[in-house]
Amino acid sequence: MAAHLKKRVYEEFTKVVQQQHEDLSAKKLRLTKPSKSAALHVDLCKATSPADALQYLLQFARKPVEVESVEGVVRILLEHYYKENDASVRLKIASLLGLLSKTAGFSPDCIMDDAINTLQNEKSHQVLAQLLDTLLVIGTKLTENPPVRMRLVEVACKHLTDSSHGVRNKCLQLIGCLGPVEKGAAKESESQAAKDVQKIIGDHFNDQDPRVRTAAIKAMLQLHERGLKLQQAIYSQACKLLADDYEQVRSAAVQLIWVLSQLYPESIVPIPSSNEEIRLVDDAFGKICHMVSDGSWVVRVQAAKLLGSMQQVSSHFLDQTLDKKLMSDLRRKRTAHERAKELYSSGEFSSGRKWGDDAPKEEIDTGAVNLIESGACGAFVHGLEDEMYEVRIAAVEALCMLAQSSPSFAEKCLDFLVDMFNDEIEEVRLQSIHTMRKISNNITLREDQLDTVLAVLELPGRKLVSSPVSPSIPPHEDPSQQFLHQSLERVYNLQHLDPQGIQELLEFTIRDLQRLGELQSELAGMADFTATYLQCQLLLIKALQEKLWNVAAPLYLKQNALASAAAKQILEETYKMEFMYSGVESRQVVIIHHMRLQAKALQLIVTARTTRGVEPLFGMCEKFLQEVDSFQRCFISELPHMQGSFVDKLLDLMPRLVTSKPSEVVKILQTTLRQSTFLHLPLPEQLHRATANIIEPTGESDNPLRFTSGLVVALDVDATLEHVQDPQGTVKVQVLYPDGQAQLIHPKPADFRNPGPGRHRLITQVYLSHTAWTEPCQIEVRLLLAYNSNRSKAAAKLPKSAWNESLEALPPPENGIEGTIPFSKPVKVYIMPKPARR
Repeated sequence: MAAHLKKRVYEEFTKVVQQQHEDLSAKKLRLTKPSKSAALHVDLCKATSPADALQYLLQFARKPVEVESVEGVVRILLEHYYKENDASVRLKIASLLGLLSKTAGFSPDCIMDDAINTLQNEKSHQVLAQLLDTLLVIGTKLTENPPVRMRLVEVACKHLTDSSHGVRNKCLQLIGCLGPVEKGAAKESESQAAKDVQKIIGDHFNDQDPRVRTAAIKAMLQLHERGLKLQQAIYSQACKLLADDYEQVRSAAVQLIWVLSQLYPESIVPIPSSNEEIRLVDDAFGKICHMVSDGSWVVRVQAAKLLGSMQQVSSHFLDQTLDKKLMSDLRRKRTAHERAKELYSSGEFSSGRKWGDDAPKEEIDTGAVNLIESGACGAFVHGLEDEMYEVRIAAVEALCMLAQSSPSFAEKCLDFLVDMFNDEIEEVRLQSIHTMRKISNNITLREDQLDTVLAVLELPGRKLVSSPVSPSIPPHEDPSQQFLHQSLERVYNLQHLDPQGIQELLEFTIRDLQRLGELQSELAGMADFTATYLQCQLLLIKALQEKLWNVAAPLYLKQNALASAAAKQILEETYKMEFMYSGVESRQVVIIHHMRLQAKALQLIVTARTTRGVEPLFGMCEKFLQEVDSFQRCFISELPHMQGSFVDKLLDLMPRLVTSKPSEVVKILQTTLRQSTFLHLPLPEQLHRATANIIEPTGESDNPLRFTSGLVVALDVDATLEHVQDPQGTVKVQVLYPDGQAQLIHPKPADFRNPGPGRHRLITQVYLSHTAWTEPCQIEVRLLLAYNSNRSKAAAKLPKSAWNESLEALPPPENGIEGTIPFSKPVKVYIMPKPARR
């Protein structure tokens, strides 16, 4: 039966429909595609075990599904779901239902009832959580249908009593994303459970599982982001969560308290330890200050960052963050020196015979009463002295934001900022310099402070000497940027020079741009990017010299090798330009791909001169023409700005190229390359090159790291990354052994930290293993930047459905060009694998 059904499915693929026209020469053929649902049904029918069914589902997930086939595929999956007894297969089917629901142009309301019905008899907690995630996807696509959202919220409320934390997490997430936020929505609903989503979520603040408590707080924050005004009564609940045992709960609670302080800044709340009352924003400020001393560095970083945005806090509370004086019973504790001085000045000491003769005689000054918690006093002092440099950077940034809005506070925090100029971490020192520049209008440096600043600026390293251009100065008035643009304009006018003059001008300009990048750190990325582009153009010009092509190929093998090496180097440089720089826009991407296309044309020309026979060239020419067509589809909107370029002339000659022999194609490419104009490279506003610096291992130790051969040893790796996009997916650690073996390690996402914008810290372990050696040798450790051309910005411009977007985690197709780019200096480490004892 299965074979008969498969035969009938593939019969559909062979149907040919002919459309008759008056002109017999203009006949068109249309092939109908096979039904995806039928093909999936055939595969699932062939499955003899759950493992086979799971394999078929995995293979099916790698194929895109058309919009018109989605509903049929869903029906087949649901039919198999009800029959399947294996939980892993049902879990995969539930996942596929969610992916199919994301397909662009498909409305999932037709499958919502079936998806809800699958929850009734499901016993597996993992499958239940996945089904709820699918319902969340459906509800997200049907946001304009309030009855559907309310029904999904009711379903989630029914499963909040599940014993699995994963199910409860998904329920809270669904309520937070789909719960009613419109006024009057709760009154129109007939369900009692959906009337107050804030109460439902708030009841789970005290859940026994910390993951559920975290999900409940995040669901409450999601309601706030969607426009629902949170109730003030939640504030007391959130404050209790600050003492939770788990850092994820405390981190989310800090954020919730900050949100409530922005919603109700002037509300009055009582102080638990006294009969006093205080503004909510001041109380929240004190509690967040207290979290700057939390045991988790993640919580400390978040608390320090949020303090900078609390600009409605009272000035006397703000000043206490810079004072470490302890408080007792809402009054300041005097130091031992102060108490001794007072006794000495009074001339008498307590004899102890009279009760209470040593009691304080002074009256309590209400202005001196401190209502802030003792742990919150000196919050910024604690933050600036923290052992983690991420916390120190966050504290400096928060001081900057508060000092910009308060001139008096800027003067008081000046000493602390100047002290941070001596921090051991360069990033902290740089952040302090930037902060001083931003608040320069509100401060006046003393002579001793100026000496400290000048002493730091005299340190080696240009990054500290050169500070960014002030925002008040327009970019066109900066001399360095003027020099950069003038250099490019001079290079673009090459037509009036002879070939030798063109090469010399390019070489001089590349040298000047490289020096500019060394002297001006803020322009280093833009200067290096431009110099790399000019270097590619120089290589292309040298490879296309007349003397190289006027002699027979066998007599010019050396020059052919030079041209081949030039093409290879251009390809490498274009990949660096596309994937090693942050801030690259579509205008630059099209120029990069155009240069890469010219390098591939040069490769084809050199290959044709050194290849015997015509047959191998057919495939090469066809592949190159496909790349030209792909370029046209990716950058069709940019083609009007590329008049006279290499690709513009190729597209005009495309009808001739398609019908020509490989030898004619090569001649056309060679002529077109020489006659093409030099495209201008537009520069973006900001451009930064990805860099990495390995802090540990230092590579300075002569003592080898000894371990038994066949076993593993852990090598700690600590590195700073700057301007790396998506470091979790692109940064790799490479280990090169003396025998030529190479090991590529993929760090875990949890190994990356983000101390600030454009900066990351990698702290991981690399496990080494090798056979026994006779003597210690050095291995090289370096960081690589992995790239995939199919996931570049150019590939993103091609139209793709939401189904394809959901498959980003799958392995790349075989035709994708993948590679790695070294972007750190190698560090050498001595190791010595010892033979195992017998």
